Amino acid sequence: MSFRTEEKFYTDSDKYIDLKRYLISKNGKQQYSKRLISSIYFDNHKFQSFTDSQEGSVVRKKIRIRSYPNNKTTDNQNLLESKISSIEGRYKTSCKLSDKQCNKILNYGFFDTLYGICVPLIVVNYYREYFVFKNGLRATLDKKIEYHKYKEPIKKIRNNQIVLEIKNANQVCSNIIINQFPFIKNRFSKFALAVQAIYNKSY
Repeated sequence: MSFRTEEKFYTDSDKYIDLKRYLISKNGKQQYSKRLISSIYFDNHKFQSFTDSQEGSVVRKKIRIRSYPNNKTTDNQNLLESKISSIEGRYKTSCKLSDKQCNKILNYGFFDTLYGICVPLIVVNYYREYFVFKNGLRATLDKKIEYHKYKEPIKKIRNNQIVLEIKNANQVCSNIIINQFPFIKNRFSKFALAVQAIYNKSY
């Protein structure tokens, strides 16, 4: 289990070039090639994961199956991931799924110890670029964010914002991260925004 610090910043898509130039000016090195990410998010029939996310509950999860379509460098593996916020800190679990396991979960859902039976609700797609810095910080830059209800890909909703996420596995003080990246810090959840837009959920 590896705890990590994360800070998110978002702005309009016309600031993309400025953000990327800023990361490079701070000696950010491209870690991987830009790639498409597709995440299928799960929740129970009460939308409890969504509610916990909006309330900022101390113990909460976001559950998804993540894949990398059109990735020419690696196999398009399916990963079952849980992003967990606990009293001790934030961490992520991840395990590979075979095609058979993935299809079973998508068709029947699965039992989570916190939320009970969870089923696929939404799909979020976006393009991500990766940067790494000498001090150990990592940054990801997301753009062309789209989401739709699971099994209804025709009804896509486009989000025209870009998201900068700063990450550190050594729990660097948030103030240090914010001082190094002079952008406005915001709460931003692709999962929560998608649920609000697709299922007309509000909080």
